[in-house]
Amino acid sequence: MGEIRLGSLEDVQAIESVPIEERAPATNTYDLIRLGAAANPAHTALYFLLSGAAWENPVEVSYADLVARVTQAANFFSDLGVGKTDVVSFLLPNLPQTHYVLWGAEAAGVAGPINPLLEPAQICGIMQAAKTKVLVALGEMPGTDIWAKVEAVRASVPSLEAVVRVLGPSDERNGIFGFEESIERYDAERLCSGRRFDPGETCSLYHTGGTTGTPKLARRSHFNEVFSAVVLSLCLDLGAEDTMLCGLPLFHANAPLLTGLTPFARGSSVVLLGPTGFRDREVIRNFYRIVERYRASCFMAVPTVLSMLLDVPVGDADTSSLRYAMCGAAPLSVEVFRAFERHTGLKLLEGYGLTEATVASSCNPRDGIRKIGSVGLRLPYQQIRTVIVDAEGRFVRECAPNEIGLVVMRGPNVFQGYVQEEHNRAVWVDGDWLNTGDMGRIDEDGYLWLTGRKKELIIRGGHNIDPATIEEPLYGIEGVELAAAVGQPDAHAGEVPVAYVQLKAGSRLTAEEIQSRLRHTISERAAIPKEVRIVDKMPLTAVGKIFKPALRYHATQEIFTRELSALGDEAQAVAVTVGEDKRFGTLARVRIKVGGGADPAAVLRRARDLLSRYPVHSEIELE
Repeated sequence: MGEIRLGSLEDVQAIESVPIEERAPATNTYDLIRLGAAANPAHTALYFLLSGAAWENPVEVSYADLVARVTQAANFFSDLGVGKTDVVSFLLPNLPQTHYVLWGAEAAGVAGPINPLLEPAQICGIMQAAKTKVLVALGEMPGTDIWAKVEAVRASVPSLEAVVRVLGPSDERNGIFGFEESIERYDAERLCSGRRFDPGETCSLYHTGGTTGTPKLARRSHFNEVFSAVVLSLCLDLGAEDTMLCGLPLFHANAPLLTGLTPFARGSSVVLLGPTGFRDREVIRNFYRIVERYRASCFMAVPTVLSMLLDVPVGDADTSSLRYAMCGAAPLSVEVFRAFERHTGLKLLEGYGLTEATVASSCNPRDGIRKIGSVGLRLPYQQIRTVIVDAEGRFVRECAPNEIGLVVMRGPNVFQGYVQEEHNRAVWVDGDWLNTGDMGRIDEDGYLWLTGRKKELIIRGGHNIDPATIEEPLYGIEGVELAAAVGQPDAHAGEVPVAYVQLKAGSRLTAEEIQSRLRHTISERAAIPKEVRIVDKMPLTAVGKIFKPALRYHATQEIFTRELSALGDEAQAVAVTVGEDKRFGTLARVRIKVGGGADPAAVLRRARDLLSRYPVHSEIELE
């Protein structure tokens, strides 16, 4: 496919002069992996670390073995009755088997990854919505409760016909098949089903929110995933000599594509950083040694990971093999961006995407100008624009350069809609443009700058949280009159959920009591609010709806004021005001009255440092 320079919007347009059909060597994920492996079947596809502490002694899987295991898994699933529209769900940590199951499921039918950290009720709801036919899960292991969750849900999913246990024996009397022993009985050379793929067939269902009521499951086609993998491999200039690190979970939409199918398309190697990836503290502690050991070229991270790596010395580790790191999924502080580049000497590429658009839609170019704070240029063959819509979400007009509007997109990457039709309302704008729910502006050079979200989703370290997950239990507490959950800026996770409550007259509920009840009623642990704040009067719109922007501004004001209290006697007074800004979306204005005898320049530096890891833009003025 050849190297492609990506340094400007003109380069993007030049790439598009060749039809995507000529660039894509396959139109389904199974054939794409086979073609990537064909160049050198003996080359290592996966290095699997048993843990972050065992980073020097990996399990190695060649491309020949990867293709063989994916093929055997597909044939096994087909033998279990899985057809091209049937769903194979899985509850697995990051293992080589997870790749075999994922791509084998797509070759036989439809893959349905599920976050194993979810509670049984949520897992059950996702499987019911997907009409799961086969469930694959990790067997009984110390330190994990995945199998206990399987036992809790399997009888409640009417469509479920078989359960497959990874790293565990078969118990066929109870409808349980051991994965490793079962696939060994199947052909490793070809798909015995004789399946002929249609590029538009659904290959995966990714859960993308809606943890209360009916889950939102995004339907992605084979060509959605092939397109994104091929374009990303071109834009990132990946080759067989490259090695990518994978520390993000394979149940999330990001890692299977960016650190799975994309390198597989070019025959690159992937290092699986242990079953729990970046959540393994030893992986973080040994990260730069791991880079040196495997001569890693690049990795994908979320802001939380970058913040943790900032606290790990590079030391004498040779990290010269690293060409760049990619960051997305949550807001990234400009100061963290700069600090990470200083700390590592590495080029950081910040990008933007969403599950519904097959993970990646824009990225700062690896060549040319990177505009820090932006999420870069649109990727080739995709279209992105900002538009003004009316109160009902209908298209009014396209935005002028640098005018904030709703971000919409279309292209071969855009999904086929949600499984449940009720979730497809307002998904499309002005015909076939995907409503991302994000607000942003596009500058005169074509760079996209995100300024906030029109939708109310809270993103905690890349984990999507539906505010209703918090608000519904709040309304179930006697004495609560009004309740709202919003995202509060966080130096570690980008943002965390906080809850605002207005009590009924005469109620003596305390914030601590409410918080305690939420810990027992919210099953999604990441959704438990960091803090509950009781307010005298909830801000309302003219029609009586809770005005959440005011709560988000208040949450930012609270956390910034709290951080700046560390100035102590250096500041006689600190005032923080937060509001809407035409350029940045949200802007925090800080006024500091310098304490007697304090050095103003030193106070300014310290104040900037205290706020530097937050993703909200701030301006500081001294008195």
